[in-house]
Amino acid sequence: MKKFILIAIAFAFVSAGCGTVQSIIKSSFPYTATLVIPASSATGTTLTAMSEGTSFDQNFAVKGNNGSRVSDVHIVSAKMTATIPSDFNIGNLVSAKIYMAKANGESEVLVASRTDIGPNSGPSIVLDIDNTHFLDELVREKNVRIRMVYQLRNKINIDASLRVVLGISADPAK
Repeated sequence: MKKFILIAIAFAFVSAGCGTVQSIIKSSFPYTATLVIPASSATGTTLTAMSEGTSFDQNFAVKGNNGSRVSDVHIVSAKMTATIPSDFNIGNLVSAKIYMAKANGESEVLVASRTDIGPNSGPSIVLDIDNTHFLDELVREKNVRIRMVYQLRNKINIDASLRVVLGISADPAK
């Protein structure tokens, strides 16, 4: 039994470097970020919130980030959910645009947006994706930055934390 487990672990490490496996991993584990809207935010003006974007596979990559083994990376889904408070009405926002960039802010790309957020949207919304850009360069980075540009409809009484989940699709590198 121990030999079987050791063989399975060795196979997992060897295959983790394969482009096909990396494309499956990148496509299975989304990038997430928690963005905070301060209670002091003014209504009717364009505001910004930023956070580091993380993905499960970044933490377990063999020999660093294996992003070089994938290509044609693009956004396939985007969702925003209130986490603190969990019943925060995302309808307090008029609009939101989500950008992804290198940690230093370079190569920023619009990946999702919603310009028509209804006033009674509730604690979770699906964003409209912008998959016109390939994100190959960004997924090769150790760290990425997620930035939200938003406009607040209603004054809020406490800081609100919103979790953004960006699903991506990737092909094996050619």
